[in-house]
Amino acid sequence: MGLFSFLSQEIAIDLGTANTIIIQDDKVVVDEPSIVTLDTQTQQAVAIGTKARQMMGKAHEGLKVVRPMKDGVIADFKCAEIMIRGMIKMMEHNKSHLFTPSLKIVICIPSGCTEVELRAVRDSAENAGGREVYMIHEPMAAAIGIGLDVEEPQGNMIVDIGGGTTEIAVIALGGIVCDKSIKVAGDVFTSKIQEALRANHSIKVGERTAEEIKMSVGSALSDLENPPTEYLVRGPHQVTAAPLEIPISHREIAAWLDEPLTQIENAVVAALEATPPELYSDISRDGIWLTGGGALLKGLAERLQRKTGIKFKIAEDPLHSVARGTGIALKNIDKYQFLIR
Repeated sequence: MGLFSFLSQEIAIDLGTANTIIIQDDKVVVDEPSIVTLDTQTQQAVAIGTKARQMMGKAHEGLKVVRPMKDGVIADFKCAEIMIRGMIKMMEHNKSHLFTPSLKIVICIPSGCTEVELRAVRDSAENAGGREVYMIHEPMAAAIGIGLDVEEPQGNMIVDIGGGTTEIAVIALGGIVCDKSIKVAGDVFTSKIQEALRANHSIKVGERTAEEIKMSVGSALSDLENPPTEYLVRGPHQVTAAPLEIPISHREIAAWLDEPLTQIENAVVAALEATPPELYSDISRDGIWLTGGGALLKGLAERLQRKTGIKFKIAEDPLHSVARGTGIALKNIDKYQFLIR
C-alpha cells in the first residue's frame, strides 16, 4: 500500500439485473438487489438494495420503486447512477471517510452489449465517482472467477444465467471464440411463474413472492431425485379478491418454465454448432460450466446435459463467479489488459 493509497480505491462491480455485487481486496463488500426507491417529488433516493426491495409492491404514490437494470443493461440512467453511488457508500471502508476517494473501477458487461449500452455503463460509473473505468465481458469474468486459465490453448464453455440475460461463450487463448447472448434468464422465469399462477390458479402474486417461489421450488425437471417440499402460495383471487392458499410443487414450476428453458437449450446448441471442431473436442471432454443465479435452478444442469450429451458443471459459487472474476481482473489489470475495454 502506498503512502497516499487512502486517496483512491480499486473496486470491481458486477452490475447485474437482479443483484449488484462489489468486490474490494478480494472480498465481497456489497451484495444487494439492484433496486432503488425514489421520492417522487424530490427524485432523491429513499432506499437502495435490500431496503428498496422490501418496498416492492407496497409503495404509496409518494414513492417509486425502480429497477435500473433490464436485460443486463441500464434501462434508467439516472437511477443506475444513484444506485451505484449509494452502493459504493455502503462499503464499510467508506463510512469512516471524511471525503470520497477517487475510484478505479472494473465493471462487467454482457457480451452482446452495444456501443450505446456500453457508453451508458461507463457514464453511470464515471458520474458515480469513477476516475478510471474499465469493462470486461461477463463470460470472460465468469471463467476467471471459476479459476480457468483463459489464456491457454484450451476450449472452455461458460453458460452464465443471470437475472436479465443468459450469456454463452466459448473461450480460448484469451478471447471469446464464439458467443450467444439471449434475453431469457431469471427475470423471465419469475414472470412466467406469475403468469402461470394467474392462468392456472387465478391467484395474483407480486414479483417478490414469485421470486421466493422460484428459489424454493423452482425446477427445470419434473423428475428430481430429491424434490423440495411444496410451497404454500397465499394471495387474492384475481376476480373476487377472496384470500387463497395454493400449494405449488416443483413439477408445476418445471412445466411453467419449459418454454424459456427450451430457448436456453437452443442457444447452447447454437453456440456448440458454431464452435470450431478442436475446441468442441475440448468442451465435450471437459464439460460446460454453469454460473449465475440461474445455475441454482434445481435440475438445470441435468436437463442441459440430457439435451447436449455433454456434462454440465455448476461453479462452486455461481452467484459470485462473475464478480470474483472481475475482482481478479482488477487486481491483475496488467496481466488481463487485453481483456479490458
